[in-house]
Amino acid sequence: MDLVSAYHAAQPAQVDFSGTVRGAPHFFYGRRTHAEHEAFRVRSDAGPIEVVDNVSLAPPVPVRDGDRVEVSGEMVHDPGRIPVVHWTHHDPSGRRAGGFIRWDGRLYA
Repeated sequence: MDLVSAYHAAQPAQVDFSGTVRGAPHFFYGRRTHAEHEAFRVRSDAGPIEVVDNVSLAPPVPVRDGDRVEVSGEMVHDPGRIPVVHWTHHDPSGRRAGGFIRWDGRLYA
């Protein structure tokens, strides 16, 4: 599904996009997974997107405000909030396609 369609879809969708990091990343522990995550906002052609990466499964990406990134993952929507792209790493169970974040010529998966 293309990014603009996924941005407005009600169901999760696999997306690939590039954009510019807006702000510093922050770290938190997931409520369901209890794993450490990194989150940062990206401005894409479709609008703002929150990228959430499980850094227990993939190394943190040392992004800064203004950096360009390429992202592959699953986009989900929470009503009233900007879309979130997660699963930006490999799936240890092998049940879904792995995602990634590419920054400064390096692949984080």
